[in-house]
Amino acid sequence: MNQAASIVRTGRKFDQVIEGARKVFLVDGFEGASVDDIARAAGVSKATLYSYFPDKRLLFVEIARAECQRMAERTVDMIDQSRAPEEVLTFAARQFVPFMLSDFAIRMFRICAAESDRFPELGANFYASGPEMGRDRIAEYLETATARGELKIDDYQFAADQFSELCKSKLWIRAVFGIQTEFSQNEIHAVIDEAVKTFMARYGA
Repeated sequence: MNQAASIVRTGRKFDQVIEGARKVFLVDGFEGASVDDIARAAGVSKATLYSYFPDKRLLFVEIARAECQRMAERTVDMIDQSRAPEEVLTFAARQFVPFMLSDFAIRMFRICAAESDRFPELGANFYASGPEMGRDRIAEYLETATARGELKIDDYQFAADQFSELCKSKLWIRAVFGIQTEFSQNEIHAVIDEAVKTFMARYGA
């Protein structure tokens, strides 16, 4: 069993540790975040923090995993699998695109990119907890819709990746480089609508 799998995600101070670390990581970055600062922000002792996370990298990954899993599960729970692809894809994108553009997600991405040379596992774990998880959820629906004859797709995961990239058009790159920090609902919806149209033009039955 690896270390990540052995983390005990229970205990009355676990949530305090997560919230304190979240605040410190987003302000100071991964390398700049000290265990002392995290413990102080969480209102716990260093011993308590280490009892949950013996490695700072595990703590960082846990924060990213929890946030991304929460978003993915909330979106899946709200999706009506019986609806037509245009409706489901539009709805799903309107959930995950704002999250993708959020201050949290952008800062997490920057931290992973900045630390990729020294700690490549950070990026790998963040990808598995975020983009890959979201991709898999969309791929599951695409397979269902294809079985109903509503779509024509051979590689569901590749098609899901394509849809995600279409939804990033113009928005994500501007957010990552700090060119634009706020996006109106109209801007987001316009990109999503075009992404769905393009996807359906390629894969619609």
